[in-house]
Amino acid sequence: MIETRDRLALIGAGPMGLAAAQLLAALKIDFQGFELHSDVGGLWDIDAPRSTMYDSAHLISSKKMTEFANFPMRDEVAEYPSHRELKQYFQDYARHFDLYRHYMFGAEVLSCKPLGGSGNGWEVTWRDAEGEHTQIFAGVLIANGTLSTPNMPDFKGSFSGELIHSSAYRSASQFDGKRVLVVGAGNSGCDIAVDAIHHGTVCDLSMRRGYYFVPKYVFGKPADTLGGAVKLPMALKRVVDGLILKWFVGNPQKYGFPKPNYKLYESHPVVNSLVLYHAGHGDIKIQPDIDRFDGNTVHFKDGTQADYDMVLAATGYKLDYPFIDNALLNWQGDAPHLYLNCMHPDRDDLFVLGMVEASGLGWQGRYEQAEMVVRYIKGLRDDNAAARTLQKTKHDGFTRATGGMSYIDLPRMAYYVDKATYRKSVCQWISKLQGASA
Repeated sequence: MIETRDRLALIGAGPMGLAAAQLLAALKIDFQGFELHSDVGGLWDIDAPRSTMYDSAHLISSKKMTEFANFPMRDEVAEYPSHRELKQYFQDYARHFDLYRHYMFGAEVLSCKPLGGSGNGWEVTWRDAEGEHTQIFAGVLIANGTLSTPNMPDFKGSFSGELIHSSAYRSASQFDGKRVLVVGAGNSGCDIAVDAIHHGTVCDLSMRRGYYFVPKYVFGKPADTLGGAVKLPMALKRVVDGLILKWFVGNPQKYGFPKPNYKLYESHPVVNSLVLYHAGHGDIKIQPDIDRFDGNTVHFKDGTQADYDMVLAATGYKLDYPFIDNALLNWQGDAPHLYLNCMHPDRDDLFVLGMVEASGLGWQGRYEQAEMVVRYIKGLRDDNAAARTLQKTKHDGFTRATGGMSYIDLPRMAYYVDKATYRKSVCQWISKLQGASA
């Protein structure tokens, strides 16, 4: 067994893995990257083994509000880029910062086991084309993404048609000539429903709860660029944004969409105008939550029923870190309980990158998370005061950076944060860590 006790193991070459790799290389911290696929890009590469991408997928946020600040997207890239453009973006990013040389590709991490307490090293085992290998590393940075393991509901009864999760959806041709029911009206569910409208003979959308719908454009500009330009207290922001939604979206309830039973921004809004357009034209019917299956018949909780050939569950994903024991991640409820969603309270050699969601956070907000982590690692090695203060802060107890928001009780909201609160905390730590090492 080869020992590399001064090197870190970085798992994943998607957006967060690449951000961490760039920062580690810039601060001259030795590391070894592992990537299951043959290239960078993570889920944005539709050909990756665990990608959940589909042909028509685009960003729901604009490129200006999503891109890394140190590597803007090219002018010719669309305002709402496709997954193909984003795959190219991450390949360009990796080449620009010379990151390919730091990764083993086609390498699936099988296990990460600590050799005692924090600082004693980790035994990392992976498999590639030549077999299994094990090495000892100083620490582990996990950046394998949050959208690869389907959250498939347990439906009552048996469906005799085709029942799939949205993770198995790739092309609208899968709907050709079929009566389709899409279950779940999040961003992917609404995107996929619009695809099904044009290819299936029937498309219905089953919803358990209401959503707030946000247009992609307001006054001819990407909606998130307007919202990001004005900083308002949340109470006032809800009033202003609520009025804008009434002007540009209207009342989705008149098309059959249920009314949300929570406040704006207590769940992630749906950025999709087309599903409202098609509902208004009668191309799609909104159905209530499912009660049970019986052959091709779907019974809904309001007592109605309809027949379908395909049911597609756009019901999201579960956090999954299959190569490490959940207990090591301080797992509580539906997610690991980590300081600022990335730092273990007691270990300084284990970090989870990218396990953070917030409306408008973008990749730059996630890059800042990686920068805080990498500067913390360097600060500990340099024994600077700011790193020791951060170490004590995370050890002494903390709550999630919600900014006082009461998010709805769903697994996907278990690691949701308030963008302003989160970025303020992270950037303050970055500034302190930079100052202490200057």
